[in-house]
Amino acid sequence: MVQEHDHEQRNITIVDENGNEQLCEVIHTFDSEDFGKSYVLYSLVGAEEDDEGQIEIFASAFTPSENGEDGELEPIETEAEWDLIEEVLNQLEDQLDEEEE
Repeated sequence: MVQEHDHEQRNITIVDENGNEQLCEVIHTFDSEDFGKSYVLYSLVGAEEDDEGQIEIFASAFTPSENGEDGELEPIETEAEWDLIEEVLNQLEDQLDEEEE
């Protein structure tokens, strides 16, 4: 079961493998009871669309801090988690398509 979070548009700062800070826009957050984790979907602020009108979306597991403000991003560890994330992304895309009609 997936529990989605309602949130205002917000940004997070991530540090890439080279130690560079990147400002990212949070697209969606949700919890998975199956994996006992929270997840965040995000894209780079100012990311440009590709030839098909898509932007690159990143996903990470998320462990919130005690104050609920910040937290730690963690890599996705299993193929089953990636399958869940793909399913959530497909649902979000379907919702956007319905809203545009």
